[in-house]
Amino acid sequence: MITYWRSFRSVVAGRARRVLGALMSLNDPQWGRRGGGNQGPPDLDELMRNFKQKLNSLFGQKGGGNGNGGGPRGPAFAQFGGGAGIIAGLVVLVWLASGFYIVDASARGLVLRFGKFVEITLPGPRWHLPYPIETAEVVNISQVRTVEIGYRTTVKSKVPKESLMLTDDENIIDIQFAVQYVLKDPKDYLFNNRFPDESVLQVAETSIRELVGKSTMDFVLYEGRAQVTASAQKLMQEILDRYQTGISISKVTMQNAQPPEQVQAAFDDAVKAGQDRERQKNEGQAYANDVIPRARGAAARLNEESEGYRQRVIATAEGDASRFRQVAAEYQKAPVVTRDRLYLDAMQEIMSNTSKVLIDQKGSGNNLLYLPLDKLMQLTAPGAALPDSGGKPAEPVPGSEPLPPSRSRDALRSREREPR
Repeated sequence: MITYWRSFRSVVAGRARRVLGALMSLNDPQWGRRGGGNQGPPDLDELMRNFKQKLNSLFGQKGGGNGNGGGPRGPAFAQFGGGAGIIAGLVVLVWLASGFYIVDASARGLVLRFGKFVEITLPGPRWHLPYPIETAEVVNISQVRTVEIGYRTTVKSKVPKESLMLTDDENIIDIQFAVQYVLKDPKDYLFNNRFPDESVLQVAETSIRELVGKSTMDFVLYEGRAQVTASAQKLMQEILDRYQTGISISKVTMQNAQPPEQVQAAFDDAVKAGQDRERQKNEGQAYANDVIPRARGAAARLNEESEGYRQRVIATAEGDASRFRQVAAEYQKAPVVTRDRLYLDAMQEIMSNTSKVLIDQKGSGNNLLYLPLDKLMQLTAPGAALPDSGGKPAEPVPGSEPLPPSRSRDALRSREREPR
């Protein structure tokens, strides 16, 4: 702005010099001549001396070299009229030039005529009727202005009168926040409120106090900080629009929110206890998430096993019943054959589980001979080791079950009867 004003002042001064030179050339036939008719630029010192002499003669002062005794003489009427016209023209020119002004790209100009708003001018060089007819106010509408509530410059320099607020659960909280705003209507900003910036400060403090008074302390400090700032910005804008301030809130930033310093230690302990409670709750929930699915899986497995057992028993019973009906039908057809067959099948099933064989020798008086078939079966089994020359018993065959004591005694008795 200063650069524009300097350039404008230099232009006006140049134009004034040219006008003055033109007026002087009309009254001075030697204007522009020097050195006996040689054409050249005028001598500024000589020009100033001639102008001073004309002013002196115009106002009746003494002039040198007139030869009339040096007494005062009154100015001629023509000279007085010519000099006054020059001065009046200069004054009018400067007065008209004072109406020029420049509006930046980020600003708007407001023209007032006798104190009443006339128009808003756009960026660029502008002109209005000079003072006192019209005046111009240039307002920057792109500048982001900031208002601080609860502190000044830094968060450490607190203002307790603004920062301490009462919550809904009757706790005191210390809040510092900043409000950034721009101008959306320069006319309302200048003429509808006497102190618009102070209005923003008061509206911001009022809005935050209203929202904090309706919220709990934990909500403001933790999960509700973003919601509080958004609601505060909306409420501020509504109040400023109601007052027609021409201000638009661009951003509300909460710099700090904490309990008062006097209870900070106790509040930290309460916060730690709450964190421990949440941690234990999370651990219990994790344990439940681990145990419950396993229990549900085991219960489902038992249900499936019981269902399978039920199906198996039912199927077995139905099969036995069907087999019995078929055997009964055959038994009615041939009872003797069927009875013998059933007897043989039962004996085969029974004898297949024992390792002893009874042999009937008709020629030796029905003597019973016990054969150590269990040992023979072990020796003839694949991979069985024979007893060595030292008389050591053979190692048990891998995979074979050890003989019970009763079977071992029967085997010894059979060996004692062999020499007979």
